[in-house]
Amino acid sequence: MKKKLIRFFLFFVKIKNRKWKKNAIKIQNRTLLALTQKAQKTDFGKRHKFSEIYDYESFKSRVPLREYEDFKEFLFKNNVKNKTWIGSPIYYCKTSGTTSGVKFIPISKHSLSNHINSARAAILNYMIKASKTSLINGKMMFIQGMPTLDFHYQVPSGRLSGIVAHHVPFYLRNKRLPSYKINSTENWLEKMEGIIFETHNQNMTLIGGIPPWLIMYFEKLIKKTNKKTVLEIFPNLELLVVGGMNFAPYAERFKALLGGEVQIIEVYAASEGFFAYQDQLEIPELLLLIDEGIFYEFINTKTYYSGKPERISIEDIKLGENYALVVNSNAGLWGYIIGDTIRFTSKDPYRIVITGRLNQFISAFGEHLIIEEAEKAVSILNQNSGAFIKEFHVAPKFINDSGGLPYHEWFIEFDKHPRDIKQYELKLDMLLQEQNIYYKDLISSETLQTLKITILRNESFNNYMEDKGKLGGQNKMIRLSNNRDVANEILKFAL
Repeated sequence: MKKKLIRFFLFFVKIKNRKWKKNAIKIQNRTLLALTQKAQKTDFGKRHKFSEIYDYESFKSRVPLREYEDFKEFLFKNNVKNKTWIGSPIYYCKTSGTTSGVKFIPISKHSLSNHINSARAAILNYMIKASKTSLINGKMMFIQGMPTLDFHYQVPSGRLSGIVAHHVPFYLRNKRLPSYKINSTENWLEKMEGIIFETHNQNMTLIGGIPPWLIMYFEKLIKKTNKKTVLEIFPNLELLVVGGMNFAPYAERFKALLGGEVQIIEVYAASEGFFAYQDQLEIPELLLLIDEGIFYEFINTKTYYSGKPERISIEDIKLGENYALVVNSNAGLWGYIIGDTIRFTSKDPYRIVITGRLNQFISAFGEHLIIEEAEKAVSILNQNSGAFIKEFHVAPKFINDSGGLPYHEWFIEFDKHPRDIKQYELKLDMLLQEQNIYYKDLISSETLQTLKITILRNESFNNYMEDKGKLGGQNKMIRLSNNRDVANEILKFAL
C-alpha cells in the first residue's frame, strides 16, 4: 500500500513540476488574479479595491509594501474572520524575529497545503532524482519545535514545525520519531536527551532540522554511543534535509560527523510559506515553487533603502542581483516583506540561493557587509584552514581601546582552534576584502583596520540563546549586527 502511494506521488510530482517549470510567468500572473479575486470581500480586499485589480501594475498601485508591524493591524482588529483572507485562520504560526518581538503569521486552510505538499514534494523529488525509494523502509525524524498549541484570538497557535507535526500523513506516522511526549518537552536540553534515547538504536534513514541543532544532536549522539561517526550508529541513513539558514559554513563539520556519504538537500521553509527546495542533488540551488498559492515580488536591495524601492515581479528579475523577497499568498499576506534576501541563479527553471536578512548587515562605516559575504569567508576557511568555526557574530568596534582605527570585531566559538590566530585574522580579512570592494577600500584608505577576533569559550552562543529563550527549534543566531547590542550580551556568557 505504502509503495503504491509513493509511486503515485512520484508520478504526480514529476508531471506537475514539468508543467509549471515551463510556464512560470503565466502561472504567477494567474496566481495573482486568483488570489485577489478570492479575497475581494475581505476587509483588506475591500479597503484596497481588489475588485479593480486586473494585472500586476494595478495591484502595485493599490497594495503598498508592508512589514509585520504595519500589517498586523489588519489581522487582529475586533475579530479575525475575513480580515485578509476568507474565513478565519486555522492556525497562527508563532515566530520571533531577530529584531522584533513575537509575530503571529496566519495559516489558512488553503495555505496549509503549501507547507505540507511542498515538504512532501522535496522528499519525493529526491526519490525521483536518486531513483530509489528505500527511504521509506526506515525511521524519519525532524528536530522541531513543540507540537503543543496555545491560542491567540481563539485560534490555535504554535511554532511552524510544531503545527506541521499534527499533519504527518497517515502512512508515515509509524515511521516518525521522536514520540509526541518527547517532542513536547519544553526544556531544549532535556528534549535533546530524550530524542537521543529514542533514536540511538533505531534504523534512521531520514533526519532533518536546522544545521546547528543537528550538529548538537549528532555530537551528543556520538558521545552517548561511544561511536566515532553518525554512520556507525545509523548505517542506513540516506538523507539529511536542512533549512532555516545557509548550510555552507556547516558543511565541513557535517562531513566529519557523518563519516561517509549521505545526501543533503536544502529547503526554504518559513512561517510565511514553503518557498523553495533543492531539486538537483549535487547543486545547492533552490527551485522556486511557482504554483503553490504564492505570488512573489522582489525588491532590488540596491534600492530598498532609497525611499523608492524597485518592486518587480518574476518576469523582470535579473540573474546575479540581490533581492528582498515579498510575498502575497492564500494565507492572507499582501505586499509582505518577509526580511530575507535571495539571488536568482537560473530562469529556466527559476532557481535561487538565499543570501541573508535585510536587518543583518554591517554598514557602520559605509561597507554594507552582508551575511552571504561573511558566511562564504567562513565556509572557505572551514574547508582550507585546518580550523573550524562553530558559530560567530560580527559587530562594529567604533573606537579602539588604544585610540586606534575602528574595526569589525568577530566573536567566534571554535570547534577546532587555529594554530596562529593573527594569521587566521588576516586570512579572514582578505577573504572579506575579495568579496566586498567597499570594505577593501576602507581598509586600503586606513579608515578601518583589519578585523579582530575575540575567541569565546565553548557553549557561549548556546548559553546566550538559552538566556533569550531561543535555544533549539527554529531559532537562529544573529550573525551580523550594525551595533553592539548583541555583542555586549554575548560577552556576558563568554567571560
